[in-house]
Amino acid sequence: MALPLAANAQGNGLTRPIALPAFDAAKQACSKPKGLRRELVFVQDNDREFVKGIGRGLALAAAERGLAYRVLRSDNEAALMVKQVNGLYANKTGSIVVAPIDPPSLSPSLKRMIGSGAYVGAIVPPPANTILNAPQYLTGKVLAESATAHIRTRLGGKAKVVLLTHDNLQFLAPRFTAMRDTLRQLPGVTIVADISPATIDKAGGYRTMKMILLAHPKIDVVLGADTVVLGALDALREADKARANQFLGGIDGEREAVAELKKAGSPYKASISLASPIFGYAMGRFASDWLDGKTVPQAMDILPKALTIANIGQYERDVADPRAVYADAARRKSYLRMYGNICFDSRDQYINFPWSSERKY
Repeated sequence: MALPLAANAQGNGLTRPIALPAFDAAKQACSKPKGLRRELVFVQDNDREFVKGIGRGLALAAAERGLAYRVLRSDNEAALMVKQVNGLYANKTGSIVVAPIDPPSLSPSLKRMIGSGAYVGAIVPPPANTILNAPQYLTGKVLAESATAHIRTRLGGKAKVVLLTHDNLQFLAPRFTAMRDTLRQLPGVTIVADISPATIDKAGGYRTMKMILLAHPKIDVVLGADTVVLGALDALREADKARANQFLGGIDGEREAVAELKKAGSPYKASISLASPIFGYAMGRFASDWLDGKTVPQAMDILPKALTIANIGQYERDVADPRAVYADAARRKSYLRMYGNICFDSRDQYINFPWSSERKY
């Protein structure tokens, strides 16, 4: 049953795209929310490594700031996620971070949370007090450029390519547009499959690649999120179709993908890191700041990094200690950019449009 909109709900927020200035941490603080539990809840879509990395960062920040912390996992069930967020609203939870499964169905529940005065941080889709996004086109372009360099140098300029997309989630679609745009520049490239797996996890990638191999037994390049590409790699190995000169590349910098990069002869050649423990730690700090009456960013970029053998060591040290990265301004800026200001008193200014720093306003 749908919950009634709270009497103090903050309308529809900012629904028209606007350009946000740089975040100003020195802006004057405002009121503290009242009557809310001092806790942070992470509402996870599933249990993939990228999402678990967010949780590690959130848990670290919560422990430092004296916030009770817990996780609710929705297991790819959109209706369950709505029920969970409605329960947090009824429980007067003070702050949540969410990785939405179905943004339209979840939106009313998140708006109720915002109206209650709680902090809401969202991974990509609105609405939220703080939206976390990556420059999605740039993220896809960085991965595709690594793939095209490999095609030129190792595959003679020719390749059969599989794109495992998230095109059903419009906020991530630009990364795949960038891949298509970049691959189109090589006349010897044929995209033999351009498909969104039913679930964005290893099982989804595995099942989809098994189906593709029935029609195209020789695949040279596979691109997508790390979790689905790792599943595709399992299917290739099971079918004895994995080769050292293939290029499998993903986005998210998941630990299993990083481990594959280190293996001699692995088809896995690149992972574009979005350093989820680092931005998770930042969002955990924002949750605490919000409850303390401080201002927080309305939006935040997580900047893509192409992981290589040369830089994996430093990257692993960074994600293992996100607190140290956040405390070092130069290192923090290499991962994060923050935009806009919002606090409890200005919560009617929450982002309720598909925010991206790449948008031309």
